[in-house]
Amino acid sequence: MDTSSPPPAEAPAETSAGVTALWARLPGNLRGILLLSLGAFLFSVVDVFVKSLGGRFHPIEISFFRYACGLVFLMPLFIRMGRADLATTRLPLHLLRMGLAFAAQLGVFVTVIHMPLADATAFMFSKPLFTTVVAVFVLSEVVSGRRWAATIAGFVGVLVLVRPGAEAIDPIALVAVASALTFATANVLIRKLSSTEPTGRILFYYHVGGVLLFAGPAAYVWTMPVGIEWVQLIAIGGLTTIGIFCFMRAFAVGEANAVGPAENLRLIYAALFGFLIFAEIPSVWTVVGAAIIVASTYYIANTERGRKP
Repeated sequence: MDTSSPPPAEAPAETSAGVTALWARLPGNLRGILLLSLGAFLFSVVDVFVKSLGGRFHPIEISFFRYACGLVFLMPLFIRMGRADLATTRLPLHLLRMGLAFAAQLGVFVTVIHMPLADATAFMFSKPLFTTVVAVFVLSEVVSGRRWAATIAGFVGVLVLVRPGAEAIDPIALVAVASALTFATANVLIRKLSSTEPTGRILFYYHVGGVLLFAGPAAYVWTMPVGIEWVQLIAIGGLTTIGIFCFMRAFAVGEANAVGPAENLRLIYAALFGFLIFAEIPSVWTVVGAAIIVASTYYIANTERGRKP
């Protein structure tokens, strides 16, 4: 008779439960910082893939993969929500927000492909500055004098990046600024939508709309991926989706003033990836402009936290 004992079947489950329990015992702010750091890293990896593929694939085709793969990864959530939870009475506002976000996303990809990663990332950090201005006109928000001062200082940082006194302004820099402004406007419209629309519903129309909008143009400029390119294109959608989840969970489990600064790691990741992979060396103007923008947006974030629960 064989009296040997088989290995315990629950060992992997017990290990998983132990890791989950350890994670739950961590302070909320520490969990938020780790999640936001991971999300910032994933977004930086996405930028690396976009820049690597940009020499062979049109930004429109990359955008199509971003939304199509994101839709596939989010499909279990949408199925669980069901038709009733996905139905909306605010389709026009969804369409307006989607149109702005799609144009901004395309602009971001163009910026990442044609500009050093550190510069492109620094420009994207200016979104909160534009959000302050747009919210005044769209949401009739009242902005304090100190917040206006921080916003103006942040725009000085943007001017440092653009360097309008140079012999010729880089048109890609103008695309980057326009993309930040457009994304900021789309984010303000999310505030209007969120009064009646849950996050899952907003994500559903955003991704379905992206697939429908970019499918035709992507087919026109289509280049067939080969080998590892398939993995990179799929990862652009998948890692972006996971990164968004990390950001959402980070601010759900931790305090904004403690967790938020971890997003600045994205600038460090961008500079490191740019140097190690693409041999890019950030200029003094990039460092100074990025520092001004980060300081301004950090102050604005703290002001926002004090104004709202």
